[in-house]
Amino acid sequence: MDEPALGGPFPAPRRPAVYDVVFRADFTSAAQWVAGRSWAYPGGGPVNPGDDKLDYLVPDADYSRSGVFRAGRRPDGRWNTGLLTTEGSEEGFTVRPGDVLEARVRLPEEIGAWPAIWTWRDGDQEIDVFEYHPDNPDLLELTNHVHGANRYLRDEAVFPGAWIELRTEFGPRSVVWWLNGAQVFSDGRGVGHHWYAYLIVNLSVCGGRYHPPPEPGTTEMSYEVADLVVRRPSAGGTGHGAAAAAGHPGTAPAAGGGEQRPAAP
Repeated sequence: MDEPALGGPFPAPRRPAVYDVVFRADFTSAAQWVAGRSWAYPGGGPVNPGDDKLDYLVPDADYSRSGVFRAGRRPDGRWNTGLLTTEGSEEGFTVRPGDVLEARVRLPEEIGAWPAIWTWRDGDQEIDVFEYHPDNPDLLELTNHVHGANRYLRDEAVFPGAWIELRTEFGPRSVVWWLNGAQVFSDGRGVGHHWYAYLIVNLSVCGGRYHPPPEPGTTEMSYEVADLVVRRPSAGGTGHGAAAAAGHPGTAPAAGGGEQRPAAP
């Protein structure tokens, strides 16, 4: 039997999205990152006890500039902690809708450690690429604070001291998280079409309200971010490429978490 004729030519195959690297983290760069200060903390820091943090932010390069984010116990009961942010830096890089962040991270081992990669601007605009607490050893916290979505992800690849690969797609209609190459959460909420925010990478220390504080014998803790890259859809594809970035507030030219509710037990 003859097949009926189609009403027109076959549609052209959809081309896969092409991404440009618009940000490659150089933690030693003062042009990219400000150390030891963030407006996510009251008055820019150095402390934030209202968020159950024992942090005392320090600009000392030994606490963050190598990509190993450290915390050290102080005599007053607080902890010197490392934090880097693009907010207030010379380049002032911001993440935008459609961007994809990829990072390779070594999780901390010490109880009380609270590592995170997250976004922040003007008291809001927070997307948590990840948060982690070793008292929940196999659990990552993935949260969209902009439009109220989160997942507590349990995975056998997550444990104290583990190296993991993270990918977060900041979609306008859905933020999508990946772990070690597998999609683990799509929130169906997204960030909207006009969102933009600064990056923060830091190691906080828990005060005990939501997660246990450090054990008495612990004096130091750390986690490591070996790679952090942000890619943006090419200008030749979706119109969100590097050429458009020049006119966007707070976006740098191509280069090279915050508060969290208690996790489910």
